[in-house]
Amino acid sequence: MTDQTKHRLPPWLRKRIPAGGASRQVLQLLGDLGLATVCTAAHCPNQSECHALGTATFLIMGQQCTRQCRFCAVTKGAPAPLRDDEPQAVAEACVRMGLKYVVVTSVTRDDLSDGGAGHFARTIAAIRERLPQGYIEVLTPDFLGSHAALDTVLSAGPDVFDHNVETVPRLYAAVRPAAGGNAPDYRRSLDVLTYAKSRAEQSERKLLIKSGLMLGVGESDDEIRTVLADLRHTGVDILTLGQYLAPSADHWPVARYVEPAEFASWESQARQMGFPAVLAGPFVRISYHAETVFKEPANGEKL
Repeated sequence: MTDQTKHRLPPWLRKRIPAGGASRQVLQLLGDLGLATVCTAAHCPNQSECHALGTATFLIMGQQCTRQCRFCAVTKGAPAPLRDDEPQAVAEACVRMGLKYVVVTSVTRDDLSDGGAGHFARTIAAIRERLPQGYIEVLTPDFLGSHAALDTVLSAGPDVFDHNVETVPRLYAAVRPAAGGNAPDYRRSLDVLTYAKSRAEQSERKLLIKSGLMLGVGESDDEIRTVLADLRHTGVDILTLGQYLAPSADHWPVARYVEPAEFASWESQARQMGFPAVLAGPFVRISYHAETVFKEPANGEKL
């Protein structure tokens, strides 16, 4: 297996860093409000590009995760207490940044009785109050499969509900090991997506379901196809496929670099399977170009 911390990246994974004026302004604003982004915490390769465009994906509920996923750069450890005014701070940042489409995610908080679902709901409500015409996308953990927690988030009225399966079932135990007895579970994640889709079908407000998968972790083509079939069966509306890049030599190593042509092939196959919207490519992350894929035409309609 290869690791980009030891080997040169292929040409298609070398990215020019945009000029830093707007990026510095975004970082300054976030710093002033005491807010974190998953862009920085997860070492996202797109953070300079997104910040230069005046956007960011907010990371709520602290910067310490209670899970031990080996692919993720977010710090692991005992989290701090929730910040009561964080929902209002996120909403204020959205207003100052002039956002019309907001993406909010979090660390996993298995230490909280509701997994942080209430904090998600309060953040959605705060943003909605300040940006009544805006769109809100949330990327949540699995809440240990709690439908009550999911109800709390979904009842707050996001426009897009995301939950990533990340990789294929065979690799879960190695890539996403148990932490404190709480191991991520592939079938549980599918249940989260299925339940969210059932709520979407009952909702008067349009709600789209989204999920994503990393390639290059060590999966086979047949395993990818099986996961795509599973996700389509749950009713996922928006699918993202991106290249896994190890944050450091201590993280799970990259098994291979997937060429752009192969991503294009997977995107074509996913569309043939019936996914209304698909974004696939080496730099794709679930929040990358989120507003664009949200508006993608499907069956003659706008999603």
